[in-house]
Amino acid sequence: MANMIPMLGIMSEALSAPAMSSTLASNTLVRPAETSNVATLANMVGGLIVVLALIFLLAYIVKRLKLVPSNGGIIKTIAVTPIGQREKVVLVEVNGQQYLLGVTSQQINLIDKLSTPVDVPLSSFASRLKQAKEQQ
Repeated sequence: MANMIPMLGIMSEALSAPAMSSTLASNTLVRPAETSNVATLANMVGGLIVVLALIFLLAYIVKRLKLVPSNGGIIKTIAVTPIGQREKVVLVEVNGQQYLLGVTSQQINLIDKLSTPVDVPLSSFASRLKQAKEQQ
């Protein structure tokens, strides 16, 4: 029994020591919390920049691959075939009449006014996406 009393004293000191160190640790964590607000703000702004860049990249891809069909308007582009870096042949329909145009960076020439309309099958988004994947 006599040995237990000093042992209890040592145990109480050991148990009280971490409590003191935890209060000291919580006092020292106040300053890093202020800097973590800056880090959190920087992280949030960085994430916002990444999301905006992703939106602009996807908009560019959709525009470049012409995945969004335009149904309105009098002039409809039916088909486009590039034949050079800046040259292409375009099939256009105006009021039911189809025209074959040669388009360059400098001018547009009428190649032919088609007497019989060319029937071009409409492609869906899935088929265009598959075609774009195959080209890459």
